[in-house]
Amino acid sequence: MAWPSIFQRGTPLSRFSHHHVVVFLLTFFSYSLLHASRKTFSNVKVSISEQWTPSAFNTSAELPVEIWSSNHLFPSAEEATLFLGTLDTIFLFSYAVGLFISGIVGDRLNLRWVLSFGMCSSALVVFVFGTVTEWLHFYNKWLYCCLWIVNGLLQSTGWPCVVAVMGNWFGKAGRGVVFGLWSACASVGNILGACLASSVLQYGYEVSQALRQKKILKKTHIGH
Repeated sequence: MAWPSIFQRGTPLSRFSHHHVVVFLLTFFSYSLLHASRKTFSNVKVSISEQWTPSAFNTSAELPVEIWSSNHLFPSAEEATLFLGTLDTIFLFSYAVGLFISGIVGDRLNLRWVLSFGMCSSALVVFVFGTVTEWLHFYNKWLYCCLWIVNGLLQSTGWPCVVAVMGNWFGKAGRGVVFGLWSACASVGNILGACLASSVLQYGYEVSQALRQKKILKKTHIGH
């Protein structure tokens, strides 16, 4: 059976080399993993809310009272949920501001270094937020707010950089087909994040955050 005309020799897509394929896949999964880390946080909100609520208001977990009294931040699950929503707002605001800043920085510096720095640093922040604080039993609302502001700024390096890299490698010819396929990276990231978080959530929300950090750092290392 003959290939569709768009894939035959002499068409725009036939001019793409294996370097184009590597760039496509690396940028695709780089942004997918950044999106997955955001989806992970959404999926563990209920578990975080339970962890921050004293046992008197939490009947879903059976833990000693002294553990709850040492780490509860809020008197009720409703207040914990409200704070998590505030964190979402803080993240989106810092992310919006960071997009403008990252675009300027990306135009002046090496795109690969900016993207790698953003991914690695974002992974570290998520790891500290969800895992280190739990291991150390250190809970502080202001720390969480600061970490999520920094996380929004760091994650904002992703979109401007991957779009710029794709634009540099793929010209106008065939751009509609290429970017049509590539734009699925956000949806793939959401699916990946939901699957990873749900698969380990039974062991604690900090496990899903640690797994997310490991995946991002591995992908960044492969990119180099």
